[in-house]
Amino acid sequence: MLGFLILAAMKLLSLSLTNYKNITAANYTFDARINCFIGKNGVGKSNVLDAIYHLCFGKGYFNPSAVQNIQFDKDFFLLEGVFEKEEREERIVCSLKRGNKKTIKRNGKVYDRISAHIGFLPLVIISPADRDLIVEGSATRRKFIDGVMGQTDKAYLQDLLAYNKVIVQRNALLKYFVANNTFDPTTLDIYDQQLIQLGSSIHQKRVAFLATFIPIVKSHYKSIAESEEEISIAYESDLHDQDFSQLLANNLNKDRSAQFTTAGPHKEDLNFLIHGQPIKKFGSQGQQKSFLIALKLAQFDFIKAQAGVPPIVLLDDVFDKLDQDRVALIMQLVERDHFGQIFLSDTHQDRTLAALETTQLSYSLFEL
Repeated sequence: MLGFLILAAMKLLSLSLTNYKNITAANYTFDARINCFIGKNGVGKSNVLDAIYHLCFGKGYFNPSAVQNIQFDKDFFLLEGVFEKEEREERIVCSLKRGNKKTIKRNGKVYDRISAHIGFLPLVIISPADRDLIVEGSATRRKFIDGVMGQTDKAYLQDLLAYNKVIVQRNALLKYFVANNTFDPTTLDIYDQQLIQLGSSIHQKRVAFLATFIPIVKSHYKSIAESEEEISIAYESDLHDQDFSQLLANNLNKDRSAQFTTAGPHKEDLNFLIHGQPIKKFGSQGQQKSFLIALKLAQFDFIKAQAGVPPIVLLDDVFDKLDQDRVALIMQLVERDHFGQIFLSDTHQDRTLAALETTQLSYSLFEL
């Protein structure tokens, strides 16, 4: 297990929302430990959590399309959060007006690049939507590991953004070749050399990350499942067996025919296994839930160790989706001061209060 060097607690002190999704206007002042949003489905509990995520990442978790987060019939949304990090206040403002570019400000100064904000306010979310990591395609799993690594490694994030940009340009060139019945290997090689440099670095960093990350996932799963079930994560990549330049050369004819880049780090995947078999097919619902919680707790541990501060944790509707044993486990971790500040949503106040009574921590309840 990773050792932790905690520099200082980080917390969200207050939050203001204007025209965000179904919330016209709302203001909250938060407890340093646990904050609970209680209400029926559809009243906006998850939207408040998504606003917190938005302030930390510059985009929503449940709907990354920025303009769709503007309330219907309104021209803009505005989010403002006052955080405390390393004993100083940090005021983050995120706003978007229809037809304009989204802006994020830190203490009044606009970020030139939203990516420069990623990792400044580390955060982990546990949500029913996490099941997509098991049932959806490879892009969802790549997004997950890129999200963990991007919060703790700025160089990796910049390489990834640059790589994705070159992929778009190379794909456009391949389409141009077919549309114009032509081929220029010299021009293509310009993009290939950029891909080789960026992609090789991305792959090597993913290998190193997973070597650290996978044992943490296994450790958490063992604690949650309380069994000897053997889980693992297989990193699937063509770059294990050949370098990127060779891979591009071998796939050139395929790329030209498909009119896009068919192999590389943007096609890699993670295979979640139980007893050597895909957990998607051979894992029970309980095993899948335990695996996902272990995955998110490992994400928390990794970021906490790298950032030196416990990430903010969002628990979206988890009490409704988890059995009481898993709820109790999460609350035990909270009680041991494993987590820092927590925000959770639930439809039943009695259930939330019962879970909170298992701890001695302070909390605030917000009824929506």
